[in-house]
Amino acid sequence: MYEKIRPWLFRLDAERAHTLSVDAARLAQAFNTRFLESMYDYGHGALGQTLWGLNFANPIGLAAGFDKNARLIRFWEKLGFGFVEVGSVTARPARGNKRPRAFRLVEDRALINRMGLNNQGAEKIARRIEKLRGKRSVPLGINIAKTHDPAILGEAAVEDFRKSFHRLAPLANYVALNISCPNTAEGKTFEEPEALDTLLRTIFTQRRAQNLKVPVLVKLAPPPTPKVVFDSLVEEIVDVAMGYGVHGFIATNTAPDRQFLKTPQAVLDGIGKGGLSGAPLAERSTQLVRYLYRRTGGEVPIIGVGGVDSAEAAFAKLRAGASLVQLYTGLVYEGPGLIKQLKEGLVDLFEKHGYASVREVVGTDT
Repeated sequence: MYEKIRPWLFRLDAERAHTLSVDAARLAQAFNTRFLESMYDYGHGALGQTLWGLNFANPIGLAAGFDKNARLIRFWEKLGFGFVEVGSVTARPARGNKRPRAFRLVEDRALINRMGLNNQGAEKIARRIEKLRGKRSVPLGINIAKTHDPAILGEAAVEDFRKSFHRLAPLANYVALNISCPNTAEGKTFEEPEALDTLLRTIFTQRRAQNLKVPVLVKLAPPPTPKVVFDSLVEEIVDVAMGYGVHGFIATNTAPDRQFLKTPQAVLDGIGKGGLSGAPLAERSTQLVRYLYRRTGGEVPIIGVGGVDSAEAAFAKLRAGASLVQLYTGLVYEGPGLIKQLKEGLVDLFEKHGYASVREVVGTDT
């Protein structure tokens, strides 16, 4: 079905197409979730696992950015995702950057966006999630970031994060700290070890003050190349995070660079700044997953995201050390049927390579 709709959607600009897709999904969520289940349901015991005390029926999740305002949680569940991550959510509402701010690179099966963390803010999104108490069927991650305002820096930026955590963490099955988002005016904000140390100290103090057990994950930027030799800065970031008892990592965020693309440079120049996602990040994100798995000795779960548009791509991330994987750009190009295809394909790959479960696969290529 999506193959018939996609050409029409791709005649629209990327953000307009996304908005229409979200509106259609909201209608489907409101009126016909049983139909969605009949279309996309697929389960298999080999795909299930328990992480952070949570049951994941399968390792396929929705990445942050697609459902910033947590409007479609039940819809994603009915499509067959094993978990859902909403956001990024910020303490204050934000309209984001001026349009156009989202672009397709069809030749590369990629997207560029400079949305600017547009969202309705922590309070409104928290109230929306509260209405689903007791109704959710898969783990929910909430991704939080600093409010898109270059005037919020230093201690104010840490306090901005703390406010979001305070309001949203009690509603989440895990919280992802978006320390590497390239879409803010001032660029990367918490990827320096000293800044990250201050942020994590505040977040974990707040977590204790609220007597919460919610896992805290850190989302990292991609390495510059698939063959990168990781430098001491990355090592320090990981060591700082592990020192505070961070419960996992997400690898990776979008990339600000334009390496390894087929799209003509003139087109890229016309688009301008923004974060790159999709197929061009597949090997780079997998390389970071592998590094994190080795660096941590497999002690904490890793979520692999970047270029997951086939069962083979998902399998590669699992073998590199990811316990879970996430989709965003792949959905744009393949449609909702991709989730079922990934699950079926993973089961086939498990059987082909002699694995009985997803847990047996994780880290076998490190």
